[in-house]
Amino acid sequence: MCKIYATALHRSSKVLLTRPPELPDQLQAEIIDVDGAAVVPGFIDGHAHINGGGGETGPASRVPPMVLSSFTRAGVTSVVGVLGTDDLTRNTQTLVQQAYGLRAEGLSAWCHTGGYHIPLATLTSSARSDIVFLDPVIGVGELAISDHRSSQPTLDEFLRIASEAHVAGLMTGKAGIVHCHMGDGERGLSMLEQAIATCEIPARVFNPTHINRNKPLFEQAVALARHGCYIDATAFPCEHIEPGISAAEAYVQFRDLGGRADRFTISSDGGGCLPAFDREGNLTRFGVGLSDTLPETLRDLTDSGVPLSEALAPLTSNVADLLKLNQKGRLKVGMDADLVVLDENTGVRHVMARGEWHVRDGQIVRRGMYEKV
Repeated sequence: MCKIYATALHRSSKVLLTRPPELPDQLQAEIIDVDGAAVVPGFIDGHAHINGGGGETGPASRVPPMVLSSFTRAGVTSVVGVLGTDDLTRNTQTLVQQAYGLRAEGLSAWCHTGGYHIPLATLTSSARSDIVFLDPVIGVGELAISDHRSSQPTLDEFLRIASEAHVAGLMTGKAGIVHCHMGDGERGLSMLEQAIATCEIPARVFNPTHINRNKPLFEQAVALARHGCYIDATAFPCEHIEPGISAAEAYVQFRDLGGRADRFTISSDGGGCLPAFDREGNLTRFGVGLSDTLPETLRDLTDSGVPLSEALAPLTSNVADLLKLNQKGRLKVGMDADLVVLDENTGVRHVMARGEWHVRDGQIVRRGMYEKV
């Protein structure tokens, strides 16, 4: 048993300890004094290629699967896996298995069914049955929209998938969302706008990501969010931000434009490739996403004057609310023991996931099986 003692905790925890609590000896509790540091909820990375991504330039460009410490060193204690461009040689079967593997190593992990393309890459007969019968599967995604790599879905096809996700969510209490990869195509978010205007499915089911990849797309996302959608910005590495804007800048602009701050999330695209293409579809730039960009984005937000309690929400409570992860995203009695201790520069100092230490004093103390080899 472990108790965290601090002279001040993150205010969302609603706890202030001024001295170590008195605990019975038989509990054999370890009390750790973090000396006034901020203790915050573990980060939830709502979009990561846990099985690896890539493949746009041939078999050798496939990104390897992500290892446990690639998440925990960044303060990530919960992750949602997705398939990307390659939903053929990678599939929902291997994605579910990877989620179970990360769970066995101490992380909280889920995934979406499907990938960029239609027909969806499902494990059972449909997206609905995947969500209903497979514990880690909580939605559909990332389904590609406005991208030359997508299967160019029609509105009817898109609505049918959204219906399956929504009904499965109702049946299970899961998120039941369609997590939409947004490309650089000129149609932007028009498919989602049409869907919301023409169907009875709640707007929260439609969840676009990469909305900060270019400025026109971001402006459309601000308008779309007014219908009740959650929108997801990607914490791109600094060398991959142009022609878009950073996740931190996107949040500040969204808030200043009157957007609902509780409907904005930030994810890393960890394990995914970060390609750029010319008008002919030729690759001009290539990189790999990492969850490390999440604490970097948190620092950018606080450096820009956003209070820590507000800056944390797109990485914690907002994601938990969208994904209906009711035990995650907050520090309070009855929640899972996922927490991060931040240093004075908002860097990750200690990380606890499901009650076990993974990072202490900035050093990884728990690694995945093959990290040890």
